Amino acid sequence: MNNKPTALITGASSGIGLELSKLFAYHGYNLVLVARSYETLKTHASKLENRYGTLVKCCSKDLAVSSSPDEIFQSLKSDMIEIDVLVNNAGFGWRGEFTSMELSDALEMIQVNITALTHLTRLLLPEMLKRRQGRIMNVSSTASFQPGPLMAIYYASKAFVTSFSLALSEELRGSGITVTAFCPGPTATGFGKRAGYTNEKILGNHFSMDAPVVALHGYKGLMKGKPLVISGWKNCLGVQIVRFLPRVLPGKLIKIIQEKRGK
Repeated sequence: MNNKPTALITGASSGIGLELSKLFAYHGYNLVLVARSYETLKTHASKLENRYGTLVKCCSKDLAVSSSPDEIFQSLKSDMIEIDVLVNNAGFGWRGEFTSMELSDALEMIQVNITALTHLTRLLLPEMLKRRQGRIMNVSSTASFQPGPLMAIYYASKAFVTSFSLALSEELRGSGITVTAFCPGPTATGFGKRAGYTNEKILGNHFSMDAPVVALHGYKGLMKGKPLVISGWKNCLGVQIVRFLPRVLPGKLIKIIQEKRGK
């Protein structure tokens, strides 16, 4: 590409991932955008290139396929692209009882939300360590701080992302690499539709945030090298309150909310 730093963003075709791509382009980064839809990526890439003069490589890969991280890595090596910032944003949820979920869908969620994120991090981190510089953002969720009945795997997968990121951040202290667990709360994206919500407004507009605002919170926290970023003061307050509740109570409250979302 050119002498600009390069950011790789997964799940970059919509929502928070798309907004992050705009922020990185605005701040002088070249981009490697990863998502399933090549045509959607190319449309966004053209807009970013024309507006910001950045170079964009589009990788049409489905991270539910276990070979995708290796294929992305080999493509980067072939094009001699060094990644300065890795943003593991791709992920999805599904609402319903665990036993009503197809096994294939459950394993796919684990593959995308956990395994692909871990795989890409492990592939790209050694080169960052050699250069003694780099940043990693793993997009988690405020869901990671409590169990989530009726979204059991999603909440558990995000608990992994937050725990893994915080542990890795500490391991890499002093190495020149920062790792940020970015935890948005409810955000106006296509997440709810894919998850199967029939009543996305159950929390009301008081809690839902716009994707550009959320992305900016994450970007600023990443650039400051913060290990943990929770988007929005209401979400920060909610996370702190959960810490002081009896262990079983948050799960009961989440179950009530999820039941209402499904009505």
